[in-house]
Amino acid sequence: MSDDASGCIVVGGGPAGMIAGLLLARAGIPTTVFEKHADFLRDFRGDTIHCSTQLLLDELGLMEQFQRIPYSRLESARVPAADGTLATIADFRRLRHPYPYIAVAPQWDFLDVIADAGRAEPHFHLRMHTEVTGLVRRGDRITGVRFVDHATGEEGEQEALLTIAADGRGSRVRHLAGLDVHEFGAPLDVLWFRIPVNGGEGQPAGIGQSLTPRGAHGRLLVLIPRGGYVQAGLLIPKGEEAAIRAEGVDAFRATVAAAVPELAAAAAALRLEDVHGLDVRLNRARRWWTRGLLCIGDAAHAMSPVAGVGVNLAVQDGVAAARLLAGPLRTGRMSDDRVAAVQRRRVVPTAVTQFAQRIAHRGLRRAFRVGWTPVVPMPLARLLRVLPGLAAIPARLIGVGALPEHAPDFARR
Repeated sequence: MSDDASGCIVVGGGPAGMIAGLLLARAGIPTTVFEKHADFLRDFRGDTIHCSTQLLLDELGLMEQFQRIPYSRLESARVPAADGTLATIADFRRLRHPYPYIAVAPQWDFLDVIADAGRAEPHFHLRMHTEVTGLVRRGDRITGVRFVDHATGEEGEQEALLTIAADGRGSRVRHLAGLDVHEFGAPLDVLWFRIPVNGGEGQPAGIGQSLTPRGAHGRLLVLIPRGGYVQAGLLIPKGEEAAIRAEGVDAFRATVAAAVPELAAAAAALRLEDVHGLDVRLNRARRWWTRGLLCIGDAAHAMSPVAGVGVNLAVQDGVAAARLLAGPLRTGRMSDDRVAAVQRRRVVPTAVTQFAQRIAHRGLRRAFRVGWTPVVPMPLARLLRVLPGLAAIPARLIGVGALPEHAPDFARR
């Protein structure tokens, strides 16, 4: 590494990368975030801003800006019970927390809030439409990246004391660094599409303050309100996207209309070319780091969409990385142990969350096999009705997380 290499490079402008970049810049660390796209607009981005993430925004002095963007509140999650009634399996209102709900907001708006805050910091540099194409090495250490700016055609190299890979579950940087992942497997994929809602009229009751998955034809539909339309995710057995498309658009429309009869008229206008497949993966890197490089967020552990916890974990990774590494980056004394400390801090809550997702996957796997929509067994439904406070336990795991991270003093405003 050259003697003057300093600061940090963050690859990927998602929740993990943007949070890490902002916090490090507020610590006085020269930080460059490379985002290969020209904007943050992506339909597959998670929309759930959990309780602990909202508290972090408050600690960073950004809650006022966040509350200016359109969002809705999810205060509980209900699932059909075996007798046809609804059982509340997670009640965020029971949390002793300043933000006892999950905010559902377009992630591109959330990322714009972080980006705007970063631009106000003299040490923060965001390079949009700039793709990292390779790694720079000095001996056995990664010392920076090679990149191409797709807006200008510029190709170049940039060195830094540390490179953080936050470029998603298909992380190119992780692959180039030779870090392998353990795949747990997932029984589902998701078909992602929009259902228009005219002026909010006819919006299903199940997608307001309470999240209630809809089932039809042995399939499960998850609905996310987004103002003038509903973002819908149809959970299907892994690998069956081609077969569903082969059934034709009429069969697809019928499935959606049966699940959400309130939007049957809108479902009649759906087109298969507007339906996008999401290959669900659940994995975790065996080692999140190598000399000069750290993986966080989906680059370290791809999460299932079950419970929408991926964004929250990614944000917490970013906070932990900034808090633990700001000091070494500031002094220029970065050791392997300091980098490995981030994995030691975050691997247990990640493993706990993924274990819970794997249990949920077993239920989905059985449901797909026998063709029924997952329901809450009656003994559990009765217990939740007698002891409704139990719904606070999954609410805490989902909304707050197994090990929430707080903004370090140097980043608070």
